[in-house]
Amino acid sequence: MRKTLTDILTIAFPIIQAPMLGVSTPEMAATVSIEGGLGSLPVGGLSPETTRQLIRQTKSLTNKPFAVNLFAHDIPNYTENELEPMRQLILKLAEKRGYHLDIEELTGFKFYNHLDQIDILVEENIDIVSFTFGCLDSNSIHRLQQNGCILIGTATCVEEALYLQKQGIDMISVQGIEAGGHRGSFIKDKPLPQVGLFALLPQVRKYVDLPCIAAGGINNASTIKAAFDLGADGIQVGTAFIGTHESLAIPSYKTKLQEAGDINTVLTRALSGRWARGLRNELMQDIEQAGITIPPYPLQNSLTTAMRKLAQQNDDSEYTSLWAGQSTSETGSLYTKEVFGNLTADYTSLGK
Repeated sequence: MRKTLTDILTIAFPIIQAPMLGVSTPEMAATVSIEGGLGSLPVGGLSPETTRQLIRQTKSLTNKPFAVNLFAHDIPNYTENELEPMRQLILKLAEKRGYHLDIEELTGFKFYNHLDQIDILVEENIDIVSFTFGCLDSNSIHRLQQNGCILIGTATCVEEALYLQKQGIDMISVQGIEAGGHRGSFIKDKPLPQVGLFALLPQVRKYVDLPCIAAGGINNASTIKAAFDLGADGIQVGTAFIGTHESLAIPSYKTKLQEAGDINTVLTRALSGRWARGLRNELMQDIEQAGITIPPYPLQNSLTTAMRKLAQQNDDSEYTSLWAGQSTSETGSLYTKEVFGNLTADYTSLGK
C-alpha cells in the first residue's frame, strides 16, 4: 500500500505538506512537490477568483502534482443581531489593544465554501483535491472524479473514516488530536473526537480499506517510523513548515513556535468558531473569558479577521491566530526545501 500511495499520487516520497490557510503559500507547495512530495495549496473559504489565482501561481512554479485543499463546511443561517454581542466585544478588544476598527469591517460578510470552487478546480484540471470540515456533496465528488481527480478526505474518528469510505473518497487523512490548526471533525451532535493519532490510526486501519495518511505530531524519524508501523501509507506534516522562509507566518509567530514546549498548545473555538489547536495568546484568553457565546464557523472567523490582520501587520503575536501542533521542537528558520529534505532523510533512514 505504501508503494501504491506514491504510485497513485505520482510522487517519490509518501510525505504530504499539510495545507495551512494563512501560512502555506504557492512557493511552499511547489517546493515540496518539486522535491518529490505532495505540496498542498489551501483555498478553503476563498473566493473563486482568488482560488484560480493561487492555483495558477502554483502551476507557474511547478509542473509536478500538488493538492488543492477545500473546506467542506455548511454556511449557517444567521442575523446581524445574533452577532452583535461578539461584534461589540471585538471592537472593545481592538480599542484596548490600540487598533482602530470600523463597524463596517465586522458586518455584511460574504462567505464561500467548496460549492463555489468546484468549477474552478474542474476548469484548471486539478489532479488531487483534499478537503476537511466535512465531506464533499455527491455531485461535487462525481464531477471531480469524472475529471480524473483523486480525493483525500479528513477523519478524526473511525465513524468519520467509514463515512468517507462509503462516499467513495479515495484516501483518508487520519488526523490525531496532536495536529495543529482546525479539527477536521464533522460528525454532528456528538462530542468532539479527541483521539491521539497513534490510538486512532490502527483503529481506522482495521475498519477502512483505503490508503491512510497519518497527520498529527509527526516531525522526525521516530514519529515517521511509528506512523508506518501502525499502518500509515503516508504522512502529513504541517507545523515543521510554519517557520520556513516561504511561510506567511509573522516573525513573532515563528519565534513563539520555536520557544514553545509540549504544553503550550490548546484547543480553542475563540478565534474562528471551530475547534482548532494553537499556541495560547491574549486574544484567545480575552474572548474565552468574556462569557459571550462564540458564533459558529465561519461567522466568528470573519468577525476576528480584521483585527487579526491588523495584528499581523504590527507583528503582534498576542492578537492573531498561532495555529500549531503539539510537536514544535523541530521547527526552525529554514527553507521549505531544507525541512522537506530532513523529512525525506529521516524516511529513507528507515530503509523504505
